[in-house]
Amino acid sequence: MDWNPALLWLALSLLLALAELTSGAMVLLALGIAALFAALLAWLGMPLAWQLIGLALAAGVMVPVAIKFIRPWFSPRGVAYGTTGTGVEKGRVYRTLIRDYDGATGIKVNGDFYRLRVQETAATELPLGTAVIFKEFDGTTAIVTIAPPKEH
Repeated sequence: MDWNPALLWLALSLLLALAELTSGAMVLLALGIAALFAALLAWLGMPLAWQLIGLALAAGVMVPVAIKFIRPWFSPRGVAYGTTGTGVEKGRVYRTLIRDYDGATGIKVNGDFYRLRVQETAATELPLGTAVIFKEFDGTTAIVTIAPPKEH
């Protein structure tokens, strides 16, 4: 079997599409489609420079399209990517943590530690495990209020 440029682009396209199964971001699928476009240009006999230009143009179109329009079709309802700071956390109750290396008081939102400031008092230190309600972000500081105690 003779490996010509069109078959190499096709093999790259299939590998990228297969690699997409590990990420779920649809970027590799978009790049695989762009490589498929380059394979078409190679099959039509275009020189390598035009194949690379075609790859770049197709990737420039397909990556945003895949992220904006295709990825939401494959995402479960209620999942919002990149939600930290967009207001999704507003009103949720968190427990305060004390960071080991500097003793800062904060909360973990989506796995990331954020220093806190109490909205009413501007206090930045609270006891470990204090229940707080997240209000908003001010830069990288979480603005919170103290949660009312639960009644049994």
